[in-house]
Amino acid sequence: MTLPLDRAAQDLATRLRPLALPERLALIDATVDGRLVFTTSFGLEDQALTHALRMAKSRAEIVTLDTGRLFPETYDTWAETEAAYGFRIRAYAPEREAEERFVAESGINGFRQSVAERQACCGFRKVEPLGRALAGAAGWLTGLRAGQSANRAETPLAEADHARGLIKLNPIADWTREALAELIHRNFVPYNVLHDRGFPSIGCAPCTRAVKLGEPERAGRWWWEQAGKQECGLHVAGAPGSEIRPGQEPRAFESASSSDISSKKSNPELAA
Repeated sequence: MTLPLDRAAQDLATRLRPLALPERLALIDATVDGRLVFTTSFGLEDQALTHALRMAKSRAEIVTLDTGRLFPETYDTWAETEAAYGFRIRAYAPEREAEERFVAESGINGFRQSVAERQACCGFRKVEPLGRALAGAAGWLTGLRAGQSANRAETPLAEADHARGLIKLNPIADWTREALAELIHRNFVPYNVLHDRGFPSIGCAPCTRAVKLGEPERAGRWWWEQAGKQECGLHVAGAPGSEIRPGQEPRAFESASSSDISSKKSNPELAA
């Protein structure tokens, strides 16, 4: 299974590369034989993809992982998206017993005690629900971009996910943040207002702060851990190896820097 899956992903990535986004989604629909799932967290990338998928009438299911610790603004974006496009986004929530056990043993914010605790929290809030969301899927669509962080710099348009036995599809992997902002503004796509307050990457509320001027897009995620290592486990093989700086507790959110969501740079290749 390994070699055929690798060959299929590599071939698809090559065929996707010269295409505009609508054509990429059409090719994915036609090529991946089986269930397609797009997991949205309602960030800028995912809102652009949701719009493109709905406009393309893609057969991909659009689902989300409701961790129970999201920002109120994220839930507002969720509701606005359903209203704008006229459909329901299926939510996968943490298993009750796992959540109750973690809170009882580690405390409501126990993820700040160590990297292992944080990974455990991400595990039952994100990774396990993702497994249920992708059960039986042949293709998993994501909003990953190469420009989001150093960890994601080599993100391909399509890749083999051997652990899940499917093709992972990243149809905007080569897009810039400015291109996303252009698509959002031109098509009046609902977006999370936190992007205008210095949050280029938005996860759970206790684990996300605004970024400082000049910081990478994902610098505000789990910012008390070693810089450059922060991932929740959804998009990495194995747990991240970051370390908390000795004695360092999370600081209050930094003041927001201006977000490039408001920049409207034109890009003629963005037909969606």
